Amino acid sequence: MNRETLLTAHRVVIKVGSAVLTDEYGLDKTVIADLTSQIVGLNRNGLQVILVSSGAVAAGRARLARKREPKSMPEKQALAAVGQGRLLHAYEKEFEGHGVNVAQILLTRNGLISRQSFVNAKNTISTLLKWKILPIVNENDTVATEELQFTDNDSLAVLIVNLIEADLLICLSDVDGLYDQNPWEFPSARRISRIDAIDDSVLAMAGEGAGRAGRGGMKSKLEAARMAGECGVPMLIAGGRTKRVLTRLFAGEDLGTLFLPGRQKKIYGRRPWILFTLAREGVLELDAGASRALLEKGKSLLPVGIKKVRGDFQEGACVLCKDSAGNEVAVGIVNYRSEELKMIQGCRSSEIWSRLGYQGKEEVIHRDNLAPL
Repeated sequence: MNRETLLTAHRVVIKVGSAVLTDEYGLDKTVIADLTSQIVGLNRNGLQVILVSSGAVAAGRARLARKREPKSMPEKQALAAVGQGRLLHAYEKEFEGHGVNVAQILLTRNGLISRQSFVNAKNTISTLLKWKILPIVNENDTVATEELQFTDNDSLAVLIVNLIEADLLICLSDVDGLYDQNPWEFPSARRISRIDAIDDSVLAMAGEGAGRAGRGGMKSKLEAARMAGECGVPMLIAGGRTKRVLTRLFAGEDLGTLFLPGRQKKIYGRRPWILFTLAREGVLELDAGASRALLEKGKSLLPVGIKKVRGDFQEGACVLCKDSAGNEVAVGIVNYRSEELKMIQGCRSSEIWSRLGYQGKEEVIHRDNLAPL
């Protein structure tokens, strides 16, 4: 797999960062106009596009001439409330000039915890695409709490990739790809065209800081690339202010950095929802047999394979499963409370009645509610 992936894509999620869309004066209308015309061109060539756009908080700051970063969640939410309408209006004006209708979709992690809400979001976006309306997705910063917000719009974009079964994720950033050194500090830094696997050496190339106008940085993008790759979807990081970057990418030009997927099989359905939406509320330590059954055979988790239960959680919680060496094996939705699991850990399913006083489910986590890592 190489850059021909772009040429064969049918549905793509394009994430645009705040640093691309804004400058010291607010929204950069020239950049938005150029980006819009490129997306319209991709649409006319038969490509379905879902746009994940940051910029609401930065637009609000510029509108109110607030130069400092918001220090509290209420400040950030207020700035997002000011800026979100301006952001959508800027897009709406440009797309309408090309005869394209757009729709705003504001999401929160909390709003997607319900499986039904997750499916509703999927169906809404699918319907918009069927009607040839371009969805513009952003986190609903105005109501998101700090505990339940997405890490940044990079992780939101990965969720959207899985939500609508996209073939490709493109992140447009203020940097034009991954470099072997910081290009602002080292003029000899070399852009890396392709990454086959994200290992420690690749992670070491990322800086620690956030982007110029948002929460995400290169480290965040590498994590998004890792998650997308685990789902079988390639991701490309490119410079959002590079002249006609999308048009040139889909013409086959070598721009940015392409991250190839870690697995060939895509995962859809419940598993992306479990992986990327639900917070982990506890940890189950498994024995070697249970770890192999989950990873290699796609089996359900039975109580006999559990060695230790950590955390305080209820039935229906999402928990992380680890092997005895501490390696992450899977995440899944449990059928028991933590107190009950401590009573039945290590026992056979036939012993559940004698331990609990009632016959609970045979599986601690059913295979349909498991997402291997």
